[in-house]
Amino acid sequence: MDSLSENNQLVILELRNSYLTESEIDPKEISISTSEISTWTIHSVLSSEIVRIQSERSRLIRESSYFRGLLTGNFSESSQDCVSVEWNVETFIDVLKHIYGCFLDITANNFILLLEAAIFFGVDALLLECKTWLTKETTTKWLPSMQMDLEFVINSWNFGSDHAIDFIPELCAGYLARNFMWIISSSSFVNVPYKLLYHCVEHPHLTVDSEKCLAEAILVWIDSNNVLWQCSDRNTKYDCLEILQKVRLTLLPLDFAAGKRRNLYFSMLAEESIRAIVSMIKDPSTRQAFKDAELRNIRIRLTKYTERIVLSGCPQITLASLLLSVLPSLWNMDPLIRKKYEDSITDLHNLQRYPSRISKFPILPFEAVQEVDISKCPGLRVEAVIQCFSKSFPSLRRLNASHCFKFGVSTLFDLVEKCPLVEEVDLTADISPALPTLESTTSSATEMYHDSYVASYFKKGGLLLSKLTLEGRSNIIDLGLQSISAFALSLSFLNLKGCTSVTDLGISRLISQCENLKSLNVADTYFGGRSISVLISDNPRLKDFSDACDEHKHSSSLAFRLQELNIEGCMSVDATSLMQLMSATYLLKSMNLRKSSLNDDALNNFMGSSLKSLDVSDTMVCGVSLAQIVRRNPDLKILKARGCRNLCDQEGGDQLHIELKRNCSLEEVVFGWGFPFNSMETLGAAIKSLKAITVGLGASLGDYGLKLLPKLCPLLESIILNFQVISDDVVINLLESVRCLQVMKLCYCLGDLSPVIFQCSVPNLKVLNLERVIPWMTNEDLVNLTKNCKNLVELSISGGALLDSDSQHIISCGWPGLISIHLEECGGITSNGVSSFYDCKALEDLLLRHNGCGIQSNFIYEASSKLPMLRKVALDLCDANEGYFDTPSYSERSFLSIIKIARCKPQRCSFDLLHSNSCRKSVHKESIVVEFSANGLRTTTMKERV
Repeated sequence: MDSLSENNQLVILELRNSYLTESEIDPKEISISTSEISTWTIHSVLSSEIVRIQSERSRLIRESSYFRGLLTGNFSESSQDCVSVEWNVETFIDVLKHIYGCFLDITANNFILLLEAAIFFGVDALLLECKTWLTKETTTKWLPSMQMDLEFVINSWNFGSDHAIDFIPELCAGYLARNFMWIISSSSFVNVPYKLLYHCVEHPHLTVDSEKCLAEAILVWIDSNNVLWQCSDRNTKYDCLEILQKVRLTLLPLDFAAGKRRNLYFSMLAEESIRAIVSMIKDPSTRQAFKDAELRNIRIRLTKYTERIVLSGCPQITLASLLLSVLPSLWNMDPLIRKKYEDSITDLHNLQRYPSRISKFPILPFEAVQEVDISKCPGLRVEAVIQCFSKSFPSLRRLNASHCFKFGVSTLFDLVEKCPLVEEVDLTADISPALPTLESTTSSATEMYHDSYVASYFKKGGLLLSKLTLEGRSNIIDLGLQSISAFALSLSFLNLKGCTSVTDLGISRLISQCENLKSLNVADTYFGGRSISVLISDNPRLKDFSDACDEHKHSSSLAFRLQELNIEGCMSVDATSLMQLMSATYLLKSMNLRKSSLNDDALNNFMGSSLKSLDVSDTMVCGVSLAQIVRRNPDLKILKARGCRNLCDQEGGDQLHIELKRNCSLEEVVFGWGFPFNSMETLGAAIKSLKAITVGLGASLGDYGLKLLPKLCPLLESIILNFQVISDDVVINLLESVRCLQVMKLCYCLGDLSPVIFQCSVPNLKVLNLERVIPWMTNEDLVNLTKNCKNLVELSISGGALLDSDSQHIISCGWPGLISIHLEECGGITSNGVSSFYDCKALEDLLLRHNGCGIQSNFIYEASSKLPMLRKVALDLCDANEGYFDTPSYSERSFLSIIKIARCKPQRCSFDLLHSNSCRKSVHKESIVVEFSANGLRTTTMKERV
């Protein structure tokens, strides 16, 4: 070896593991040669204090610019046989291995170390390999579980920026842009440097589900970095505005834009967004966009990586908006061709009337898109949209078109024909107030045009539809269900909740075809004995089912395979039929029997052990039977048993509490009778993970129990108290201690509440219901409430007798993003009209009753024209200043779905029999319900107050 060194063929590289402790050093010194590099024992190398490596001088000079300069220059080390290398031993060993052609495993753990070494030692081949590795990692489509750690991406970007390595910031920004929806779910998102976030947001491959997701993510980042920014020299307001302006304001949901009008950073942009949205609603043809060349601002952000598109709550979205988003850039086309397409798109009426014309457009396919949400988009004509989807989203599997009027059975068949890969469709509509459970209907007038489309030409084997939601679709009749049976064979999830126009016979015929049915929701329908007979009957085609207990006598029935069942409010189901159904079900994970004829005999027939959710509210079950169910179902997370008077039995109640404490880890409870004041404390660990609690009539947590709630249930998000005794201390403790609180409802509670409860800041609160608990409330109290609960989206107040017409302005200015307002017997709020509420542009649900006789007769027309998302209106004729309200015809309804008008009648006070006109008050007489559906309207007069 010495003779070779003398011939200047070899050089010894000396490394020191200076970080090793005395106990870790073994041996003291080691000598190895690169000629045996493939056999090196890395553990021995890394545990030696001194490592001497004999290497070929020429190889080092050829592969490394650092050694080229060191060993061939005029340095003193150039002629020496031994050179000291001050570097991390493990990383330098990897560099040597690469120089000598060994395989190098680059990972997120060693990438930056290797890159830094490659730069320092000038190993260009290693630098190229690092670049190749990072390029592959950042451009390959990984599963979420295989995504790179965000902290690694941030560290890499910082390293690349600090060392002016251009390819690293570019690749990192592109990676974050393509995977933005995954990135924002990471706890490290707030650590992303501003410049990286900015480059990501303006990247052409930025992929988001919606502009709302983008805006929310930026605002979360700004809020989290607020303190840091305030301590810096940069102009914070300017930077915030600059990055937020990357959001396409014209594509935000109306409720989101309205709700951000009070946001410190987004208020101006929110106002701009609302103006743009209202302008687009007034002129949906997009002519102005073509004129101003602002097409980018109304084009939905689509890339080849987009998998999900969410347009929910965007009334400004039209077919023209969709087409502009899936067409190539019009500005790169020949001017004559561009003019042709512009004319067709702006002629929106004819384009929607003749959707086949869409096939002539050069629509781009976005193969990755699997889910589209167009719920609550009143500007979309679904028939034409389907034509567009069939060309632009060939891989579409899930469509949410809830609250879209123009969607009947025929449209559903068009969808599955033109988009054959569709598996899930949600057509939810508002459920009719005139439910089968309300039997006091006095009259009904119907102007319906039933959709009786029968798609007999479909081949069952060619359809993939597995999940169908028709909730609230009162226009669906038996013939429509018969048509749906064309693809019933593949259905595993069926939701017919509130479909009040179908019969038990119609439901039974449909489910008899659903061989794969796993989830059935028929709440508030005429579901009854015929349907139950179909569910429990032996089906020869299910004989091979072997997922559980082959010996069970009902194992070849549809009922046995069900995992979710909801028959809430199905009064057509008698006790005998229900007992048979319970005997046949075994695999249920979710069971809702609320307001059914359930009794102990029926419940005892259920032998399943997989329940996670159970609702037996308003039934006749007792504590002993319910305790047995809890014992057999240790995975129970949700238990609802409100209104069950038979639970008052002491022995049964004790057994139930014992089983809950022993077996469960509950996340939601609803209870009333049979739960004494000390029940919460005794449940202990069973309620530690509780997120929602509802306490009803018959239960009493008491002052002590309510004060313990935050300690016993630190994760609570929803608290609903009915008929409880409460105090200022209780409410303040809840508001201050439950930091995740989003829903608070106090209904008919007793106690001495005062305005001091409105001094608590509850920034996360979204829903507030104060029913008959704040008779002293004034406008000043209301102002305090708007300051401390800034993010409300639903407000309900009843019994605020001291409120007046100025309260309207306080509410609309304090909570501009409200989607639901319920005000009843609140002084004179509507004594001078209802104009201020028009500033809550995103309102969907408005109830005004007994608040002052000042509402104009044309209010419903005016409200629907100024509030584009308004679907439900409830009024009282007592508040009509002309004694009546005009109701729109079917063609004039805008987005309205349900109108409820209550009538009152005077009633003499029974305590004063001498004076016939004394002490007269208004009491409810009847309700007029006007319902609009895809096929017409129905007017119903009911005795119930709905």
